[in-house]
Amino acid sequence: MKPALLLLFSAGAWAQPAWDVLLTGGHVIDPRNRVNARMDVAISGGKIAAVGQQLPSDNARKAIFVPGLFVVPGLVDIHVHVYNGSAGNVYAGGSLSVQPDAHGPRAGVTTMVDAGSSGYRNFPDFKERIIDRSKTRVLAMLNIVGRGMAGAVEQDVKEMDPKAAAALAQQHKDVIVGIKTAHYSAPDWEAVNRAIEAGARAGLPVMVDFGTFRPQRPFQELVTQVLRKGDIYTHTYLGAVPMLDDKSVLRPYLLDARKRGVIFDAGHGAGSFLFRQAVPAVKQGLVPDSISTDLHAGSMNAGMKDMTNVMSKFLNMGLLMEDVILRSTWNPARIIRREDLGHLTVGAAADIAVLRVEKGEFGFVDVYGARMRGDQLITAEMTIRDGKVIWDRNGRTREDWHTLGDYKALGDPLWDGERSSGVRARK
Repeated sequence: MKPALLLLFSAGAWAQPAWDVLLTGGHVIDPRNRVNARMDVAISGGKIAAVGQQLPSDNARKAIFVPGLFVVPGLVDIHVHVYNGSAGNVYAGGSLSVQPDAHGPRAGVTTMVDAGSSGYRNFPDFKERIIDRSKTRVLAMLNIVGRGMAGAVEQDVKEMDPKAAAALAQQHKDVIVGIKTAHYSAPDWEAVNRAIEAGARAGLPVMVDFGTFRPQRPFQELVTQVLRKGDIYTHTYLGAVPMLDDKSVLRPYLLDARKRGVIFDAGHGAGSFLFRQAVPAVKQGLVPDSISTDLHAGSMNAGMKDMTNVMSKFLNMGLLMEDVILRSTWNPARIIRREDLGHLTVGAAADIAVLRVEKGEFGFVDVYGARMRGDQLITAEMTIRDGKVIWDRNGRTREDWHTLGDYKALGDPLWDGERSSGVRARK
């Protein structure tokens, strides 16, 4: 190569932008790194490349302006049901579970944890059909019941095999992040005990949906004696939880359980969140360690709606925005022992939610239909997964139509258009 050509090549290579995307002008909240300030975030190769103040926009292929918005890690929802299929009106491969990509991105969620829809018998089907094909990152709590949440079988103790569950979990350490027991109605501890045995064998936390509350297995005993440090009780504000005394004072054993290291997860769902429990409990210190939806076909169009709506409820109950983000990103990532997620550290996967907090008059509904008024509503403006935009409410990544000529510019490589139904380049 001639010296002049070499000089031109070197100069051209040097001039190439270092970053793929720059989110500029927003307010970054990254609890893991104790960031709560106006900052810019740069993305390169699907990873966080830089976080800082007034990063140069000419160093990025595309600058996306997000003034007045919050830039936070992609939300981590540790209680959903997304093992969707045609196996009837059940969670295990049936119609009660929903499709992850239809619900996660539009609510800022980049990571979902399916909470026990599948067990050791049908997890391979769940993985092949849903987990491996979703743009949303889908992880799983494996049900102690071999066929998962498939109806009456959830009461069959013979289907609860700790050795089989633990063995499968160890085979899929990249996806299975816990053991789940749910909906058990017998008056004994068998389901919980077997789930904990499986968790101990696999070295994983256990999530408990306590099912039917029985005096023979008191809830107080569950959280103060049975569950281990790092185990999770979901549905914290369920009406059946003996949470408040007759003067609406929080019962001390709940904070004692937290001191033992038991995790309290919100797990809103269609039947597990009451304002008459949550509002006084939060005011007295029982704030959830993790905010989660219990997303399924019965909750998404009822009081729960989506992740940002559940987050908004806690914001209007008095939590600061940074506390809400902590419980929707870094806390749940730590709870499921995936500390590679839930933060904006340089080198981490570029999973990002850009959120708007709207001010006005809003109403929020619990599972019994009771309304709470609020003046703040969190919505997802944009969702980025591994550096690709998978939700863009207001088209901030796009060009105005009248500037595009023959629309050839619509082939934007930053947009995750591989399976998009959006308009493509036209002649």
